Amino acid sequence: MRHTDGDEGAGVGWSAVAVPYASYLRVYEPLAAFPEPERSHWKRYAAAGHLPTAQDELRQSLADLVPVPPVPVPVHESQDAFVVVADEVTHICPWRTRLRAWLALEQLQEELPAPVLDAVLPPLVRRQTAADYDLWRVANPDARPWIRSATWHVPVRWFVLFDDAEREFEPGGVCASDDDGDEKRRSAPVLRYRAPMVQARRRVARGLRVLRDSLEEGPLIDGLVDVGRWLEEFHPRSLVELDYGGLVHAIPESRLAGDHSAAEVAEGLAALREGDGARAAETYARLTARWRGVRELQYAS
Repeated sequence: MRHTDGDEGAGVGWSAVAVPYASYLRVYEPLAAFPEPERSHWKRYAAAGHLPTAQDELRQSLADLVPVPPVPVPVHESQDAFVVVADEVTHICPWRTRLRAWLALEQLQEELPAPVLDAVLPPLVRRQTAADYDLWRVANPDARPWIRSATWHVPVRWFVLFDDAEREFEPGGVCASDDDGDEKRRSAPVLRYRAPMVQARRRVARGLRVLRDSLEEGPLIDGLVDVGRWLEEFHPRSLVELDYGGLVHAIPESRLAGDHSAAEVAEGLAALREGDGARAAETYARLTARWRGVRELQYAS
């Protein structure tokens, strides 16, 4: 499998990357899944060897927030995508930055206190942005993002989609040196999982059966149901990827190397299936404690 989406932070000073500390859940659809003329666009795009990274998308997004007033949603939809070639089949994950910006703004309004939100995005800007989104949704009722993101953590439910054998870890390394041979730049480590869509859907279904047989309805089950419905929107021959993204800049590399969260989630589900509630609780507590420690870093000075 050859992935050409680029490594998060590769080619830039590792320590210079400050934001965002976000993880990503992406779907790559085969070219055949796209209608014309979009299919031809992505075919030409992939053939041209475009290699944008998540950091490239981030820089574009941050540039829109510099003007006064800020531009929370791009005026035009992005024509960029991440590209993966697997088994000689080209798969595309469109950025759809405009749609994701609208969705992120809705979430931001739920999370931030009104005074803080008003300081970041004036009410007039938000009202105009919401009106634009309403009009856009009328013309694009079936639109959905190919990328989901989470800041300062990886949602536990995302790990249900993957097996530990699908884990890919690449340690960081020197990518440039000065004339004296001293280290000048480092590539960031990479930690991701990538699974066939069919397998991801099966794991969601199995996980839901176990959780519903063992637990009461709650955020974990609701979140997994939501992810499962999202996956159903895509071509069955798609690929699903969980990328630790910018989190690799917040978590020590030694901890990344030993992070097998998907295996722990699978262990917890197996314990529930076997009726071993104590082992399941212990596994879940260990997993959530690790990620709680990562999330608390956002408050560190």
